[in-house]
Amino acid sequence: MNIKLGITGGIGSGKSIVSHLLTIMGIPMYIADIESKRLTLEDPLIRESLTSLLGVDLYLNGELNKALLASYVFDNPENMNIVNGIIHPRVKDDFKRWVHQQVVCKVLGMEAAILIEAGFVKEVDKVVLVYAPLDVRLQRTMLRDSSSREQVMKRIQSQMSDEEKMDMADFIIYNDGKVPLIPQVLSLMNHLG
Repeated sequence: MNIKLGITGGIGSGKSIVSHLLTIMGIPMYIADIESKRLTLEDPLIRESLTSLLGVDLYLNGELNKALLASYVFDNPENMNIVNGIIHPRVKDDFKRWVHQQVVCKVLGMEAAILIEAGFVKEVDKVVLVYAPLDVRLQRTMLRDSSSREQVMKRIQSQMSDEEKMDMADFIIYNDGKVPLIPQVLSLMNHLG
């Protein structure tokens, strides 16, 4: 039986860096953001449901109209819940299939920004929060995505705060640019045995 880690944290916190370090250490990682994008394109049930909701312009030439989906999702919090209700159950099923294929691995990981909000926390054994202060997250995301402060704040405000997630986390990794990451990740792995 394997231990499933759920790696979470707000946008710009550094979840991907921690996931990459775990991968280097031999831990298979399921990256929910990548897999949900793949499933949104490939899964017939998701495509049918989203097309019924937003119209045929959502998928043009085999590509997802990300701008149309984003405007729908970020215009109204209830719309986000509707879209998540279509996509998240399929991602959970895909994750479960992936876990069954990883039978020889002692530790597995799932990286998901909304691990807790999406109910994925029930699919993992330990929740690892990657935490960075808001100002650090803003700067990282604005630089990475070439987004305005307002655009990034809108995305941050659409997610549960990291402070709320702290109460639900089994481990916290601080990624503020001051505390070294590798010793924290090694400590996590040593704690798991």
